[in-house]
Amino acid sequence: MEVYIPSFRYEESDLERGYTVFKIEVLMNGRKHFVEKRYSEFHALHKKLKKCIKTPEIPSKHVRNWVPKVLEQRRQGLETYLQAVILENEELPKLFLDFLKVRHLPSLPKAESCGSFDETESEESSKLSHQPVLLFLRDPYVLPAASDFPNVVIEGVLHGIFYPHLQPR
Repeated sequence: MEVYIPSFRYEESDLERGYTVFKIEVLMNGRKHFVEKRYSEFHALHKKLKKCIKTPEIPSKHVRNWVPKVLEQRRQGLETYLQAVILENEELPKLFLDFLKVRHLPSLPKAESCGSFDETESEESSKLSHQPVLLFLRDPYVLPAASDFPNVVIEGVLHGIFYPHLQPR
C-alpha cells in the first residue's frame, strides 16, 4: 500500500470558520482512489491508534497562521505520518484501513463475530472454484503416440535438448 497527500484546499463554511481539507491518494493492489480528510480527523485517528499500535509523531494540532507555506509543512508532515504507520506495522489496524477507505478482508473469523449459518452458506457458494477444462490420462507430449508415425517435432526438440553435440553444423 502506498499513500500520498498530493494537495490540500481551504474550505469555507457558514456554520463554522474555514478549515483545510487534505486530499489523500491511496494506491493498493494496482488501484488508486482519493480520500479527503480534515486535520481533526487525522488527530482523532492518531489518538485511537496510540491505544493499539506504536505511532509516529503527528504534526502539531495548532497552527499559528494559515499561510500556504505552513500548510504545506503540515501536508508533508501528515503524509510522512501515514507512510510511517504503514512502514512500521506489518498488520494495519482496521481503524487505519477504514480511515483510508480501504476494503479489508478479515483473516480468520473470530468466534465472537461469527454470523448466522445462512451468511456462511452464501459465502461458501460465492467462492470461485476451478474446474478442469481438459483431462489427460497420460502426458501426450512425453509418452509415445498410439499411431505408428513418429512425432518429428517432439523428437527434434528432445534430440536438441539432450544431444546438442550431435546436431549438424
